[in-house]
Amino acid sequence: MEYDKGADTMARALALISGGLDSILAAKLIKDIGIDVIGICFKSAFFGYESAVKMTEQIDIPLKIIDFTEQHLEMVKHPKHGYGKNMNPCIDCHAMMMNYAGKLLKELDADFIITGEVLNQRPMSQNKNSLDIVKRESGYEEYILRPLSAKVLQPTKMELEGLVDREKLLGISGRTRKAQMELAEKWGIKEYPSPAGGCKLTDIGFSARLRDLLLHDENPKLEDVEMLNIGRHFRLNDRVKVMSTRDESEGKAIINLLSNGDYVFYALDFKGSTIVLKGEPNEDDIKVAGEICGRYSKGKDEKKIKIKYKKHENDKYNIIEVVPAKDEDIKQYII
Repeated sequence: MEYDKGADTMARALALISGGLDSILAAKLIKDIGIDVIGICFKSAFFGYESAVKMTEQIDIPLKIIDFTEQHLEMVKHPKHGYGKNMNPCIDCHAMMMNYAGKLLKELDADFIITGEVLNQRPMSQNKNSLDIVKRESGYEEYILRPLSAKVLQPTKMELEGLVDREKLLGISGRTRKAQMELAEKWGIKEYPSPAGGCKLTDIGFSARLRDLLLHDENPKLEDVEMLNIGRHFRLNDRVKVMSTRDESEGKAIINLLSNGDYVFYALDFKGSTIVLKGEPNEDDIKVAGEICGRYSKGKDEKKIKIKYKKHENDKYNIIEVVPAKDEDIKQYII
């Protein structure tokens, strides 16, 4: 898609759009003072772009979607500035996004970058020091403007040179979202997600699974990361991990992510969960996986049931007979 400046437009900004309320308010504010705005949304294994599409449609700006999954995953493994409460390396992530956006300035004939960050809204990633680190680490420090908090931050090059009228910017600060919600109502932005956002790295359960994955595999496949979103996860030992799907749709999804060498288990005579085993199992591991399969099948109350299993790439199943596991038996394995 080509983005052409209109004849009467004095400047163009690239707006980082997360899909949340703050970023769309920042974009709307800059658009309403007469600056052309292009939305930039990043897609990775840890967040999507669907909400960003809906939000940009509400304020009528174009959206460019950038998939930086591989680079993002590499950064998440060893973030320079560490993690937040869970596995969220917010400072490094924001700097990485701004660096990508900075490299697009010339390509999209844009003058600067805007974000929806609000001073002190998040105590770790949006305090004054963190915001300054993000700007420096991005490599495009002089081109970053935070419209919602501009009046409580130092004036930027864009304001000092008259490209943006500082008096038309805002000075929001702190954790309350009253000002943002009032702006949303004023500007007719009716649908927006909760402030928790859509980043899976902030989720406790997902973070635990990711931490476990990286502990046992320094270079996981993208498919292994995507599996973290599916079903229940069990760590049997350093060699073996087991997953149990919750419904038919998860069963179809996980099968599409399997690699050669992965095992699948099904209860032979009962409907139930698809069980996936990853690793190098011994006979005991196979037995435990079969017992978990029994637990999450319609035969969970039977004294014994038959389980069929095979490697994903094989045609022939093996059959074992197991006693379905009780919850107390497998509690120790749950991630």
